[in-house]
Amino acid sequence: MHTQTGTQTQKDWTEALAHEARTLVEDLDAHPAARHLFEGSINAGGYAHYLVQTYHYVRWTTPLLAEASHRMRHLGRHPQLAELLLQKATEEFGHERWLLADLKNLGWPAERVENAERCPAVDAYIAWNRYTALSGVPTAFLGTAYVLEYLSVQRASGTVERLLAAHTIPNIRKAVTFLRGHGNTDGGHVAELASVLRTLTDPGEQAALLLSARTTRALYTGLFAREAAKDPTHIS
Repeated sequence: MHTQTGTQTQKDWTEALAHEARTLVEDLDAHPAARHLFEGSINAGGYAHYLVQTYHYVRWTTPLLAEASHRMRHLGRHPQLAELLLQKATEEFGHERWLLADLKNLGWPAERVENAERCPAVDAYIAWNRYTALSGVPTAFLGTAYVLEYLSVQRASGTVERLLAAHTIPNIRKAVTFLRGHGNTDGGHVAELASVLRTLTDPGEQAALLLSARTTRALYTGLFAREAAKDPTHIS
């Protein structure tokens, strides 16, 4: 009976994590600017806004994953998950440069990208994940990673195909490196991550992962500015 209850609890918490990931996709499908991106009908200003805001959070991914891994090792907990965090830090290394290259091909030099204002959702995302990596439950970053990688699997490759087919954004063929890279690789990452997370039995850490997944889902739609979707010259 104890084993059955434990198995059921594991199933419940990993299904809750998958639910957060699926709900993020549903939220974005219902968001006008995100839907325009997925459909390939977003204009140059809206697409640039999305890439700029993505750059400002992606640049933090590798250092925070590495720091979370370091803290887990220091705490002497979950060596397999600590290794997975470090592996993901390596996998994500340099992805911000994909974004800089895409934006350069849209007419955005690196200096302009660096000086662009971050939207509140990006500030909150960075602050939350810095907290979990540096002071909170370091395992929690894997909740963030799970929902974002799930999103890439569900939408990145199709978005690239539709953007290229529409060809309404000048030089778009040279500005989809980031989306293409994540669409091609994140399928295996999601399956691997889900497999490892099923070994996590501590209720507090499960709750921390779910909270990070839910926080990421709540914040992610904020990357898309309705103003930018309407005005190609606007970036907030």
